[in-house]
Amino acid sequence: MRKTSVVLALGAAFIAGSLAHADDIKDKVEVCKGCHGDNAVSQMENIPSLAGQLDQYIQWQLVYFRSGARKNEQMQPVVEGMTNEDVRNLGAYFAALPPFKADKDDNPDLSAKGQQSAAGRRCVSCHGDNFAGTKAVARIAGQREDYLAKTLHDYKSSARNGGPQGVMSDVAYPLSDEEIEALAHYLAHYTPAGG
Repeated sequence: MRKTSVVLALGAAFIAGSLAHADDIKDKVEVCKGCHGDNAVSQMENIPSLAGQLDQYIQWQLVYFRSGARKNEQMQPVVEGMTNEDVRNLGAYFAALPPFKADKDDNPDLSAKGQQSAAGRRCVSCHGDNFAGTKAVARIAGQREDYLAKTLHDYKSSARNGGPQGVMSDVAYPLSDEEIEALAHYLAHYTPAGG
């Protein structure tokens, strides 16, 4: 009987800890909603949607912001006090949300040009066949068009380096403004098969 009491006490402690943890992550998610939107689907210019983004990608970006390797005036104060557990929990939270969806394509000709650029730059080799991301590489299918264009321009100018390998800077540097516009449009309106 004593063993059952210990198990029940441990179970109650676990549940209490989980509830406290859920409240803690809830507060952090509320802060994120201010820019990244309800359900983590952004309605703000140049702010990415996070819903359905890959867990590892979110974690790495939070770590980059927290360390100062990636700079953003709005993000720095939000992440500076985050613990590693917060980072892991936020990655898991956003990854578990239904992914953001592409808007209806209003310019198929521009998308066709973007598709050619994506093929020529071998975007699928890192972002996956459906641009849904892999491991620590971002989901870009259906992402906000303005954010995708800004990000490509930032990589091109080296304002953002794309992580330790700097692969995106190498990919973006030779892109013309027209190619960036076409790629951003194509990817923003791309819907992965099955999702």
